Amino acid sequence: MQVFHPEHLMSSAFDPHGEDDMDTDAGSVASGPSCRFAPSVVTSATSHDWEMRSASPAPSVYSMTSSLRAASYRHEFGRGINNYSEVYRLPADDEEFERLDQQHLMFMEVMGKYPPCLPDILADDTPGVTKTCVDLGCGSGSWILDVARDFPHCSAVAVDLVPMQDINMPPNCRSEVDDINLGLQHFYGAFNVAHARLVSSGIRDYKGLIDEMAQTLRPRGLIQLVEFDFRVYDEHKRPIMPSRLEEETPWLARWMNVVNIAVEQRGGEPDAANHLHHWVSKHPLLEEAVYNEYWFQTGPWKTGDDPFTARDNRIGAMMRDDILAFLKSGRPLLLSNDLDISVVDELESNAERELTEASAPTYIRVQNVYARRKAY
Repeated sequence: MQVFHPEHLMSSAFDPHGEDDMDTDAGSVASGPSCRFAPSVVTSATSHDWEMRSASPAPSVYSMTSSLRAASYRHEFGRGINNYSEVYRLPADDEEFERLDQQHLMFMEVMGKYPPCLPDILADDTPGVTKTCVDLGCGSGSWILDVARDFPHCSAVAVDLVPMQDINMPPNCRSEVDDINLGLQHFYGAFNVAHARLVSSGIRDYKGLIDEMAQTLRPRGLIQLVEFDFRVYDEHKRPIMPSRLEEETPWLARWMNVVNIAVEQRGGEPDAANHLHHWVSKHPLLEEAVYNEYWFQTGPWKTGDDPFTARDNRIGAMMRDDILAFLKSGRPLLLSNDLDISVVDELESNAERELTEASAPTYIRVQNVYARRKAY
């Protein structure tokens, strides 16, 4: 059996769908326009074309035509990848969105649906003022769609590198295509809530993103950030770092350490999660920072039949299924970073077997920070 070491990942350089075309409004990303809420838009911003970015948060309506699909996606290693950012190399296809939808359900059960203060912040309590919320890097849109449905009086904005494609999008929600690495100046002072979850692999400067998000908030607005650090932790909740790679090191930890390196080589910040609390609590525009961490088993590996163990194992099974899908999602990232396919296959197949057998008692650590913008 080959023992994999992260130095096999070359440090060279770097720095969707097969359906028939339908050039009709049947594929529209947004529901019909509303007199109160801006329609769904595409800003056409890319990491290479600053001048293309619209200064307006709602410049135009679009439909999900074949030309827009072609502009938004390209296929790499069998998966649909966004066509705007060279930093974020995880898929943006139906398979990935299904994974993110299931992950959202798991996170809600463990972390709760919203921070406790969010309902009050988005309450319809100010005559003539529409409350607003933005989800940056929205993925499948699960979180922002929940907000739009739970707070129908609010205006909700979903921002990502590809258009959100929910055919049942509420009328108070719109989808925008943008690379948030370019900054959020066109959103300054626009939102009561700004949210980002698991976006660090596509962010060049996460501390800078926090500053941009803080400036998008209205006074006493809410920022929420949720990230993990692309590490696997042992049963004592110690990170299994590349320096600990030994013959008995879990395969999932080997795979995740390689993904961590690949994300960093692409320009992302895989360890941003470990700095969230400090960055947010020290930001001059923010106050009342609240930090939580959550330890997810990577499978149902605990023994015992008490209710607490049963719940931990049930959540662990959900996380295992998420990681099994994530193993497939990581292939374009690893293979596009010149890692040999035989190495990727070995890491993936052994990690999959390990997860299926629940043979390694390991954890994933998810960190969550939220805070309020100061009133002045």
